[in-house]
Amino acid sequence: MNDILFGIGAIILGIAASWGLYWVLDFLVRLLPAKTQERLRAFSFLLPALVLLILISVIPFFQTIVWSFFDKKGKEFIGVENYVTLFTDNNFLGILLNNFLWVAFVPVITVGFGLIAANLSNNVGPRREKIMKSLIFMPMSISFVSAATIWAYFYESPPPGRPQIGLLNAIVEAFGGEAQSWLLMDAGRLNSFFLMIVVVWLNAGFSMVMLSSAIKAVPEETIEAARIDGAGPFKIFTGVIIPQIRGTIMSVFITTVIGVMKIFDIVLAMTGGNFNTSVLGYEYYRLFFVESNIGGSAAVVSILCILIAPLMWLQIRTAKFQEEIR
Repeated sequence: MNDILFGIGAIILGIAASWGLYWVLDFLVRLLPAKTQERLRAFSFLLPALVLLILISVIPFFQTIVWSFFDKKGKEFIGVENYVTLFTDNNFLGILLNNFLWVAFVPVITVGFGLIAANLSNNVGPRREKIMKSLIFMPMSISFVSAATIWAYFYESPPPGRPQIGLLNAIVEAFGGEAQSWLLMDAGRLNSFFLMIVVVWLNAGFSMVMLSSAIKAVPEETIEAARIDGAGPFKIFTGVIIPQIRGTIMSVFITTVIGVMKIFDIVLAMTGGNFNTSVLGYEYYRLFFVESNIGGSAAVVSILCILIAPLMWLQIRTAKFQEEIR
């Protein structure tokens, strides 16, 4: 009960404090000349959010880069030694390979599945469309850790002598096969692909909804013109619809890539980074929280930021392009 009262009090205090802050800023702006007021009014409302952004994002970002040049305790300057250590470590190179595999497969499969699901669901009746989209979108309502727990039971392989509870192994045995330890199969990094399935399952709904909206926005005249010219459903989809929703496809693809680059929850909950399944996000967690290695973990985060930065720039450019063609 005390926690509930504390939460309610925090909400009320936060609203009151926010209102008071903006009232004070607006009052100060009103004291200025009329021309100056017009110039500063919008900035005064953006100022609190801008200050908060700088405090919780910009300053920690540069602090992290600085720490990457310091030792394990973050006190002694050691130059680029942390980066040299990482890039000469075979384990870290394997982690980079894992991230590359995640980026190479998950976004393509997610967008591809979302595109197919969006097109199929748009071509059925309204009632069936709602049911179909609800079922595909439903996984997005649960957290990554919850999804990892569900799929961990799906891949479960109990020790000999214990009852089989893993659905995948039960299916394999039903067809005369042998049960496997799916998440321990690091040959060809097959277990990493089993983890990727979970992320595709989670993100397919987002991809489907975004692409479905884009497909519905395609002018019906262009589709009718293609039909008059004798184009079939597949030709219309690939030659008429996809070119017109290319911007949305690119936007969904980049969003998925950025999310995949930061993947952490699935790996932590399902394998703990063992059996060659670790990624950059988990490696940062391991170095900082397990080994208390400030410099090394900061170097990992810096590398991750360097890899994500071009994707964010491309995402912004894609968004601007979409706005221009509307």
